[in-house]
Amino acid sequence: MKKTTCKKRRLQKPEPDGDSHSNGPRAKSIRTVNGFDCSTNEPYPAYSSPTSDECLSVRDDLLNLHGFPREFVIYRKERERLSECCSVVDGSGGELAENVKSESVLDGLVRTVLSQNTTEANSEKAFASLKSAFATWEDVLSAESKCIEDAIRCGGLAPTKASCIKNILSSLSKRRGKLCLEYLHNLSIDEVKAELSTFKGIGPKTVACVLMFNLQKDDFPVDTHVFEIAKFIGWVPDEADRNKTYLHLNQRIPNHLKFDLNCLLYTHGKLCSKCSKRTGGGRQRKVSENQSCPLLKYSKNL
Repeated sequence: MKKTTCKKRRLQKPEPDGDSHSNGPRAKSIRTVNGFDCSTNEPYPAYSSPTSDECLSVRDDLLNLHGFPREFVIYRKERERLSECCSVVDGSGGELAENVKSESVLDGLVRTVLSQNTTEANSEKAFASLKSAFATWEDVLSAESKCIEDAIRCGGLAPTKASCIKNILSSLSKRRGKLCLEYLHNLSIDEVKAELSTFKGIGPKTVACVLMFNLQKDDFPVDTHVFEIAKFIGWVPDEADRNKTYLHLNQRIPNHLKFDLNCLLYTHGKLCSKCSKRTGGGRQRKVSENQSCPLLKYSKNL
């Protein structure tokens, strides 16, 4: 990889940001994740959808229509390999997870940050540009913010995302002494949420994506596509927001269906304009107007 030509500055000690675990009991941080209370696991206890059968049926219908999305195959294989290893070796499987992964957890977190409010193509270009401009995360940490912004500018919102990345690295260096998040493999889902939510600019969707893709945990991220489809097919009440949708769906959807169903709903939301208010970019293939959308039969709004 080529190194940045920007002049690097001396590593400075981060200003106190209130993120340190010493600022409050760990149990409190586990209950609250970036503004919503995770101790309230079911915001709609009387709302019966989706049932396990509905989840399975939607998964199968979308799988028949799209096949499994190619972009997520590598993560699916990693989950399968980890599951096979853990069925033989007693324990959490944290070390095994590191051995089978092609992407570090820190890489996955930064990649997810760069994917916010932009297209997949632009976020991938931004991540590749960042990795090309800086040989290591230590180089990113010690670089001028302007250099980081220049490297990721093609992904949009460069100042905001550069500040977020810089804060993640500064906080990690201060708390852990090294720029590595692999220790998260050995934590529970609630503990991972508590850890990641202390980084400024990291919200519930980003945390959930890292949990599902990079840590192979049973979680269900809710992005715009998943949110709109969930409302369209009546899996949440009309008044639901994204945070409550996240809590509700994680309670209702069986763990063994979460990964495939999430990937398929996300893909379908990009490709089909019939059941989602937001669609993908102009270059992305849509479900044909002559091709029946399999989710129309589930909609309670038709």
